[in-house]
Amino acid sequence: MLRGIHSDTVLAEPHPQPLAGLRPTSDDIRRAAQRIAGQVEVTPFLHSRTLSRIAQAEVWLKFENLQFTASFKERGALNRLSTLSAQERSRGVIAMSAGNHAQGVAFHAQRMGIPAVIVMPRFAPSVKVERTRGFDAEVILAGDTFDDARVEAEQLVQSRGLTMVHPYDDVDVIAGQGTVGAEMLAAQPDLQCLCVAVGGGGLISGVAIAARSVRPDIEVIGVQTDRFPAMYAAVKGVTMPCASATLAEGIAVKSPGALTTAIVRRLVDDVLLVNEGDIEHAIVLLLEIEKTVVEGAGAAGLAALLRHPGRFRGRRVGLILSGGNIEPMMLADIIERGMVRAGRLARIRVTIRDIPGELARAAAIVGQAGANIEEVAHQRAFTTLPVLNAELEMEVQTRGPGHIEQVLQALRAAGLPAELYSG
Repeated sequence: MLRGIHSDTVLAEPHPQPLAGLRPTSDDIRRAAQRIAGQVEVTPFLHSRTLSRIAQAEVWLKFENLQFTASFKERGALNRLSTLSAQERSRGVIAMSAGNHAQGVAFHAQRMGIPAVIVMPRFAPSVKVERTRGFDAEVILAGDTFDDARVEAEQLVQSRGLTMVHPYDDVDVIAGQGTVGAEMLAAQPDLQCLCVAVGGGGLISGVAIAARSVRPDIEVIGVQTDRFPAMYAAVKGVTMPCASATLAEGIAVKSPGALTTAIVRRLVDDVLLVNEGDIEHAIVLLLEIEKTVVEGAGAAGLAALLRHPGRFRGRRVGLILSGGNIEPMMLADIIERGMVRAGRLARIRVTIRDIPGELARAAAIVGQAGANIEEVAHQRAFTTLPVLNAELEMEVQTRGPGHIEQVLQALRAAGLPAELYSG
């Protein structure tokens, strides 16, 4: 186990308002903490000096990407599985998931000897599919989206007599997810704001109940990608379309839960939207600064701080790095794109005379300017330049935008027209 607070200290005595009549209750979350104690990690909750400086806020990070299945989802899954009757356990369970809930259910069902069927979208990340299969679950790929998988799973509940372990719209699942917020407030009682990614709403619902039971005045902010703004639209009372895909597939839900929507409307102060570029930037910052890998949904909270800095400036903010299951090739692409945005990877276009030695001369000038050439393309035919001229496209590593300009100036000073290529 990672070092952390003990399960019986994660929730203080609840305040009755504004929680009256809500399920799960703070007592449900307390019981969930007791059930799952010793079976999931009490993950670190650490202050980030560098991100605090960047965001101009006091930023605290809850590293749920360090759970065994690399996601907070196993908290709710385990709590729900722990409440099953002997008959339900023998028949087996079913879950629909884009990947993280799938792994949480499959892993703990395997530990408890419960047969598990998991329905996932056909385009779920392969790292999540294979990890789920590795826990001896029967994996069924159905449809292109989470909602397609949900329809298939609901049919299998009827045809096979399985018990549904819903990823978010279930009291026991919400209570399990609430233990994340309880641990955060127990470790740092003076937090002023929690910024939480929202898909179906299970995490933010549980966290909001846990946090407000201790600190009724704490602000709870939800974050969604603008490609899947279902909860945002629900609480704002507007109609907004969903896209077909997002980098944050863990929160790509077209229809939030009935239970969770009611809780969010009552306890969550606001829901903010971020775009794909914000999420990519946050992933790169967490990798570079905190040396931690997160998936798109796991970076959504930080993305909100970067997109809406005035909303959080000067405040003590808790973020949940909710998951770390990301495809290695996708991560590589995000890192490369992040380097381009930061000016550390650039493509420049250079015009040279088409004679022996000119390519070598151009490369030498770039090297002398302190940049490293990753790739070069030499073009004669597909250009509007006069005959006996050629065009080079160089992909170069630099120290930043200022260094790019130094490289361009060095080439121009040597009589080689050069420009930054953005096409």
